[in-house]
Amino acid sequence: MMKKGVISIVFLFMFLLSSPQLLAQEINWIGIESLEAAQAKEPRKVIIDVYTSWCGWCKKMDATTFIDTKLVAYLDENYYCVKLDGEEKDLIKYKGKEFKFVNTGRRGYNEIAYALLNGKMSYPSLVVLNENLDILQIFPGYKSAKDLLPIVTFLGEDIFKNKNWEDYIKESKSEK
Repeated sequence: MMKKGVISIVFLFMFLLSSPQLLAQEINWIGIESLEAAQAKEPRKVIIDVYTSWCGWCKKMDATTFIDTKLVAYLDENYYCVKLDGEEKDLIKYKGKEFKFVNTGRRGYNEIAYALLNGKMSYPSLVVLNENLDILQIFPGYKSAKDLLPIVTFLGEDIFKNKNWEDYIKESKSEK
C-alpha cells in the first residue's frame, strides 16, 4: 500500500513538472515609465500590450500567447515588452508628457492608451514601436502565438522595409 502511494506521488510530481504552464517562460515585462531609460541603454523595438483587468481576451493572451516559449524567447531578445492598463488611474509620465485618467463612459481610460491606440479603444491591443518610440503598427484583438510570432519577426527584423507582408508570409510557409 505504501509503495503504491509513493509511486502515485512520484507520477503526480513528474506530471506537474511536465505541464506546459509550469515550464513556460515568462516575458520580461517593464513599465512604460521605464521604457525611455531602457531605450537609451540599448535601443530596441517595443511591443506594448494594452489591456484591462476585466478583459477576458486579455487574460487568454496572458495564459496562452505570452507563455509560448518561441514567442517569449524572440520577444525577450529583440523587444522591450510593456504592459499597459488602458484604464490606469495613476498619472503616467512618458516622453516628457503627463497622461491622466479620463473618467468618461462606463469605465474611463488613461490618455496614454487613447494616444497609443489613436482613439480606437479596443482590448487587448498590441502597439509596436520602433527604436525611436514611433508607432509602427497597432494590432487590435486577440492574437495567438502562432499568429503573433511572424508579425513581431516581420517588424522586429525590419523585413517590412524590403518586402510586403503577403510575400513574407508566402515565403515563410514555403520554407517549412
